[in-house]
Amino acid sequence: MAEKFIVTWQSSYSVGIKLIDEQHMELIKLTNKLFASCMEGKSKNIFLDTIHEAVDYVGYHFGTEEKVMERINYPDYASHKKEHADFVREVFSKVEEFKAGKILAPLSFVYYLKDWVLHHIAVCDKKMGAYLIAMKRSGALQQVTLEVKKDDDNNRMHIR
Repeated sequence: MAEKFIVTWQSSYSVGIKLIDEQHMELIKLTNKLFASCMEGKSKNIFLDTIHEAVDYVGYHFGTEEKVMERINYPDYASHKKEHADFVREVFSKVEEFKAGKILAPLSFVYYLKDWVLHHIAVCDKKMGAYLIAMKRSGALQQVTLEVKKDDDNNRMHIR
C-alpha cells in the first residue's frame, strides 16, 4: 500500500534553528503516521499507541523548546509555555474521552494535531526563531550552543 501523508515538510516551516526544525520534522512524521493508521483502518489500540508515541515526542520537543527559551531569556517564554501546556491538556482530554468510548473521530483528531502544530510553528516558533537569530547576530548570544545531549542513565536534555 502506498504511503499516505496529510502534510509534508516544507522549507517555509523552518524557524531557522536546526535543532528545532529537526524536531518539527519528526512531529510531522508522527502526524503522518497517525493519518496512515486512520486511512488503513487500524484498530483502536494501534491508534492509541500511536497517539501516545506522538504525545511522548511532543513532550520531549516542548521540553527542548522551553529549555532553549530559558537559555536565551526569551521575553515571550511564559506565553509560549502556556500554549504548550494548553495543547497537552487538550490532547490528554481528547484521548481520555476516546478511551472512555466517547466519540472522537480519529481522522478529526489527526487534522486537529496537524493544524495546531503548523499554526504553532508558523506563529510562536517562528517568532522565537527570529528572536534567537537576531540575538546571535547582535553578538548577545555568542556563548549559546543549541544542541541536545541525552544522558543514557536519566534521559535528560542539556542545552549549552
